[in-house]
Amino acid sequence: HSSLVFSSDDSASAASSMEVTDRIASLEQRVQMQEDEIQLLKSALADVVRRLNLSEEQQAMGSRRGPTKGNNEFMTGHDITSSLHHSYDACEPLSSSTKSVTALSPFISCVTFTSCCLNHRTLEQHLRCSLSVSGISLNCRLVTISSEGYVKMYLKGRPITMYMPKDQVDSYCLEARAELPCTKLKLDWVYGYRGRDCRSNLYLLPTGETVYFIASVVVLFNVDEQLQRHYTGHTDDIKCLAVHPDKITIATGQVAGTSSDGKQLAPHVRVWDSVSLNTLHVLGAGFFDRALVCLSFSKSNGGNTLCVVDDSNDHVLSVWDWQREDRLAEVKCSNESVFAADFHPTDSNIVVTCGKSHLYFWNLEKGMLVKKQGLFEKQEKPKFVLCVTFAENGDAITGDSSGNILVWGKGTQCSSQKVIGTNRISHVIQGAHEGSIFALCMLRNGTLVSGGKDRRLISWDGSYQQIQMVPELFGPIRTIAEGRGETVLIGTTKNFVLQGSLDGEFMPITQGHTDELWGLAVHPWKSQFLTCGYDRQVSLWDSSNHQLIWTKSMEDAAQSAGFHPTGAVVAIGTQIGRWLVLDTDSKDLVTVHTDGNEQLSVMRYGPDGNFLAIGSHDNYIYIYAVAENGRKYSRVGKCSGHSSFITHLDWSVDSQYLVSNSGDYEILYWIPSVCKQVVSVETTRDIEWASYTCTLGFQVFGLWPDGSDGTDINAVCRSNDKSLLVTGDDFGKVHLFSYPCSQFRAPSHVYGGHSSHVTNVTFLYDDSYLVSTGGKDMSVMQWRIV
Repeated sequence: HSSLVFSSDDSASAASSMEVTDRIASLEQRVQMQEDEIQLLKSALADVVRRLNLSEEQQAMGSRRGPTKGNNEFMTGHDITSSLHHSYDACEPLSSSTKSVTALSPFISCVTFTSCCLNHRTLEQHLRCSLSVSGISLNCRLVTISSEGYVKMYLKGRPITMYMPKDQVDSYCLEARAELPCTKLKLDWVYGYRGRDCRSNLYLLPTGETVYFIASVVVLFNVDEQLQRHYTGHTDDIKCLAVHPDKITIATGQVAGTSSDGKQLAPHVRVWDSVSLNTLHVLGAGFFDRALVCLSFSKSNGGNTLCVVDDSNDHVLSVWDWQREDRLAEVKCSNESVFAADFHPTDSNIVVTCGKSHLYFWNLEKGMLVKKQGLFEKQEKPKFVLCVTFAENGDAITGDSSGNILVWGKGTQCSSQKVIGTNRISHVIQGAHEGSIFALCMLRNGTLVSGGKDRRLISWDGSYQQIQMVPELFGPIRTIAEGRGETVLIGTTKNFVLQGSLDGEFMPITQGHTDELWGLAVHPWKSQFLTCGYDRQVSLWDSSNHQLIWTKSMEDAAQSAGFHPTGAVVAIGTQIGRWLVLDTDSKDLVTVHTDGNEQLSVMRYGPDGNFLAIGSHDNYIYIYAVAENGRKYSRVGKCSGHSSFITHLDWSVDSQYLVSNSGDYEILYWIPSVCKQVVSVETTRDIEWASYTCTLGFQVFGLWPDGSDGTDINAVCRSNDKSLLVTGDDFGKVHLFSYPCSQFRAPSHVYGGHSSHVTNVTFLYDDSYLVSTGGKDMSVMQWRIV
């Protein structure tokens, strides 16, 4: 989060696709921001020195007259150190003769700083020195408290003044220790499935549970009993899954990630028990690169070996004795994409891989993997070989991007009775599908089932003749798995999991969003919540039976949502300034309006239902008068005063006031009925708020962690009983605090599961559950309050 011009995440770097002129403009903008920070630092330096001088004078006076109550602000040692960190980029470097490096250590660890710790010249020297040697983040917080009844916090060097209620002015102590909440969260249900870009990630276990993944959670879903269990050992996106021949042991592979403190998390494979959900082994941390894309257990040797392909430039294929966590062999597989890797069913020394422009048969010999290329000969070579499975007799069967199914003969027996897989085609089903074949599955009865981009499911008998076609309405088929009896499971690129039979219809058992997800709203008096996202889908869910009530397609990408207090209608904000109101029961369109042409980040009705406030990225809050239980809208005006985009809004209990946060960390108050800003502290400090979703305010400032740049917390929500506060952050974490959260460094319970920034969090109307949404992981998670 550094504001250095050449920071590693600079959007104007050489890796960017921006034009040269845009890059120059971006750099000029950053230089200006840096100059602003330097100016801010100068002001901060002057202010700190002024307060130190004042403190010394008062101390001197106090020694003559005795103790007095002054109005000077109090700063902890950590706070002053934090103010240094804000100035990281703008400070002068240390001179070689300065011993501030060692002097800084006790200063940093100082818990309570008073003017007797250091004289102001020494402090000023510390303030002016560079902290590059300390390795501490620029964005640590500075928190000060004034006897006038406010706390001042600095985010990214910007001061944020938060006034406390009058009845706390005399008793409040910044250093008091906040308590952890007595209650905790337990993951109850995960909505969604990752089918859009993952393969072979859907299986039925003997327990009757369907196993699949989304985000960093593996879901074990018993459809008959409508129960879910969850394996949560991963720390970031899961990309592949394999089931052991014992049908109990499962292997899953994840991508490389970054922890909340900036540490790199290595891609690795976790082998775990699907009954106990205990992790048995962790493989390859430090060996794999970027991510794992393919996994498969061997079949013929009791499943003792595991083959893995990573997402490095060379897509390294490795074979492991997973129980000993020992790598038996490795080889560079391909510098192009690899889509599947599988052991031969009768020879654990043969691995078949396929991908862009290749099909390879690998033989494991004396710790080496020896390659044979699949020879297409007279058959036109496809651009992609997308999937592979095996017939009972050992034939390898592939599906490709040309829509052809190719059979590769089972090979011959050598003197050692080992199968030597042939690399020649023995049978062709030309044009089996229109377009790419993404999935092949060999059923127990010898029937081959294929599915692909044409959304058709086709079954073939032993002589490879088409016998059945099943229409598929839920997007291209990504993966196929055998279910119980005659049932078949299908995963699609539109993130559906379907269940059905080859001669009947398929019904969704799991579905979710297919693009980035931000909008979340809870029904005011039912166990229902609504989600909407960039996939232009609005979905209403029943949290008690975990079912989709309805879904509606929109013309525009959706950004935000809010229910009317009656629950009769819900307002949806889009990315282009248009907003619409839907009937909650029928999903019929009630009305459509447009305000500005930028995204609408917040849609919030007043508690009495008479007004709707809309927070936009164009810096305005649009106010509408609402009548007829949310069916009639007339524009009152817009609240103008913010100098950056609106991020959060909350109404007062009596619907008379509004509080707003913006992208530059402002807190402003309004009388929405007349669109006027309220600047009187005495008016605003004791307002009781109907909800608390603003990330900035006296009641919630304790949720901000050290090192935060102000954008790390995306969403906040107070429980309806006002005892809990939950946040969703940029690191895939949900934090549960006690409310109010107005102590420095408040402790929290931390929960993983999401693998992307958590974009929204909210409690259901009765505080029985919490719902969170993951942005790019597209998942919705429901947590039980325990």
